[in-house]
Amino acid sequence: VELGLMGPFLATVAVYEVYGGWLIFEGWEGKIKRDAGDFFLGKNFLPKDEAKANEMRLKELENGRLAMLAFSGICTQAVLTGKTWPFLE
Repeated sequence: VELGLMGPFLATVAVYEVYGGWLIFEGWEGKIKRDAGDFFLGKNFLPKDEAKANEMRLKELENGRLAMLAFSGICTQAVLTGKTWPFLE
């Protein structure tokens, strides 16, 4: 906060939130069809084969779950030890 990094960070989050809201309204009106969590970013990187694309989506889902579990461990450690995460000092 002292370095003034929260302003750009919050602005970036706000841009993604506005974009997500726009996608929701477009979906409600039936203008676009998208899967849950699909922000139309990076679909070109998926394999063209449907089975391999589904496998890659599953890997991404599992990786996200692992990241959430790791972050919950960081938060739990910070609460139990009373010390912040090293990069936040």
